[in-house]
Amino acid sequence: MDYIILAILFLLSGFFMKYSDDLFDDNNDLKFASVFGVLCAITSASATIYSIEAAYIFIAILIGNLIAFKVDGIHHIITLALFVLICLIFGIPELSYVVLLICILAALGDEVGHELISKVTDNQFLNLFFEYRFVMKVVILLLAISGVFSIWIFLCFLSFEIAYLIAEIIFERLN
Repeated sequence: MDYIILAILFLLSGFFMKYSDDLFDDNNDLKFASVFGVLCAITSASATIYSIEAAYIFIAILIGNLIAFKVDGIHHIITLALFVLICLIFGIPELSYVVLLICILAALGDEVGHELISKVTDNQFLNLFFEYRFVMKVVILLLAISGVFSIWIFLCFLSFEIAYLIAEIIFERLN
């Protein structure tokens, strides 16, 4: 039952994250981008305080995006502030710095690779690998295979990624 709740939180978080970004980036709709950002913060923070494995993932995504300078709108600042506030109020599990660093580097690799790889190579495999941000997926799978994470958290993360893609498809069809 715990992983069902976690999968739902991951799914909602991925959907809200992408929809918020698209509303701001494509429609310049700060109001609704912020609403979806708040929903993303609530679902991501809920997963973070609910599960140590989710905490690694969502904190790594946050830090990776900060380092890659992807926090580039007021809707991101609102989302970030609410996420941090919720985590400070309710607390997060104690994390291993090594595992967190591995996850941060994976998230950062996804963000940097997503922006740069297609500009430096025509290799179709590499372009698809980074376009769909596979670094974090591979790292989470390896952490699950090695016993650091549960395989269920990998499946939860896949639900986040699938919802992220679904949000993109829905947004494109509605616009």
